[in-house]
Amino acid sequence: MVISKRKRSATEKRNLVTFTNPDSIISEQFRTIRTNLHFINGKSKNKILLITSPGKKEGKSTTAANIAVSMAQQKEKILLIDGNLRNPSLHSIFKTSNEVGLTDVLTGKAIFEDAVYSSKIGSLDILTSGAILFNPAELLASHTMTQLLQKVTPYYDIVLIDSPPALEVTDTKIIANLCDGVVLVVRQDKTNIDSAFESKKVLEYAKAQIVGVILNEKNS
Repeated sequence: MVISKRKRSATEKRNLVTFTNPDSIISEQFRTIRTNLHFINGKSKNKILLITSPGKKEGKSTTAANIAVSMAQQKEKILLIDGNLRNPSLHSIFKTSNEVGLTDVLTGKAIFEDAVYSSKIGSLDILTSGAILFNPAELLASHTMTQLLQKVTPYYDIVLIDSPPALEVTDTKIIANLCDGVVLVVRQDKTNIDSAFESKKVLEYAKAQIVGVILNEKNS
């Protein structure tokens, strides 16, 4: 598959500390997370990982973006997908357009090769959410979504998907069922233990494999 990607500037990206300050302590922590995920994956080749959180403002999107950058800096070919079709944010974090994205691919208005963007950070590609539509759960549960993931995974070392909060909408359960593993992000001063355990039950009910939990001390 030959991918013709539209380019966007990688400078001044909001909350991308792994890009703007790679020598910082926080960047080193993300490198540790990256390494741990590789150890967890081991020989199982969990190529599609979902990043979610129990509720809003717990840092999952910023975490997903920085993990993706950290992996790409290791010369891995990474695809980061904004699967939060209700309240997308990856286009804002990477300062790129959201004119064409996942929803356009799923509705047949665009093909993946025309919708994916190069971040110009290593080999990190980004598929933004696209236009906000009224039927996100139906789109994510469609055969087209399954086909898309089957199509793109052979061309990337890791596919990361940022999703809505696990306890708010059914979308996350749908995406989790399509992924090889789930990383749950919790925020120290916001997430209560009941929400964390409830998220675990919700994801396990969706037959998702939780491969790790990240404690976030910063707001996203």
